[in-house]
Amino acid sequence: MDAVVTAALPVFALILTGWLAARFRVLGPAATDALNRYVAYLSLPALLFRAMAQADLAQMSWRFILSFLGGIAVTFVVTCLISRGRGVRLTDLSIHGLAASYANAGYMGIPLCLALLGPASLAPAIICILMTACVLFGGAIALIELDQHRDRGLGSTLLKVARALIRNPLLIAPLLGLVVALSGLTLPLGLDRYVELLGASASPCALVTIGLFLALAEPGGNQAAVGKLVAGKLLVQPTVTAALVFWVFPAPPLWAWTAVLMAALPIGTGPFMLAQLYRRDARAVSRAILISTVLSVITISLLVAWISRVHM
Repeated sequence: MDAVVTAALPVFALILTGWLAARFRVLGPAATDALNRYVAYLSLPALLFRAMAQADLAQMSWRFILSFLGGIAVTFVVTCLISRGRGVRLTDLSIHGLAASYANAGYMGIPLCLALLGPASLAPAIICILMTACVLFGGAIALIELDQHRDRGLGSTLLKVARALIRNPLLIAPLLGLVVALSGLTLPLGLDRYVELLGASASPCALVTIGLFLALAEPGGNQAAVGKLVAGKLLVQPTVTAALVFWVFPAPPLWAWTAVLMAALPIGTGPFMLAQLYRRDARAVSRAILISTVLSVITISLLVAWISRVHM
């Protein structure tokens, strides 16, 4: 219970703070966009860069990567299969598959891992973010582009996906940090302090941003579709990931619990933004983000209590 109060409760309290700020019009839609850009382009990349630059690469676990990717792949494919129907395009299937397997890793996962598992969990948490932002998001974009431009060659589609990923600071920042770690260089003290201060604002700002977004979430959406997305994210993905990381590809305990915690997170905002970008109906995805986040207050709290009892 102590772990729930000290680790999970502050995280959800900050999300609630953002929601209340939007509801009482302390912060409006313009503030939501500005704060989201600050987190995505400045503070979170700084946190990811510094953590990866200081990571112990000798602890890198391929079993961990296979397990986390396996959880993503199974959830994505299962969601697409059960969402099939006459007239349903690959674009919509891809967005639904993405929503069911796209954890809110950067905005919510980092604060939770730091609070519950400590700084040592940052390295595996960042790898989860890379897998989510690069492999999952990039794969979904590739499928959508193939569906949208069936007459376009595979090479041009992959080039467009690569360009989109290269412009993503949440991907570039940890990769630059990895270059620093591999080179054996250390940042000058003043520069390191600057990056540390900038990155320290990432967690609270990201959580408040989630609350602001949830307050603006669109109502409606097919209830059956919403239920599938929420069940896939909160039940299927963490269950499959846990089975893989503990029994099929057993990883070190800290890495294994990080994988399960990250997989159990609610749906992030990426699928909603992608649906809007390709002008698809985003109401079901928006509703699923809201419901999965609300329900995760219970599921994440239970998981945190379990991890603290078994791992601590």
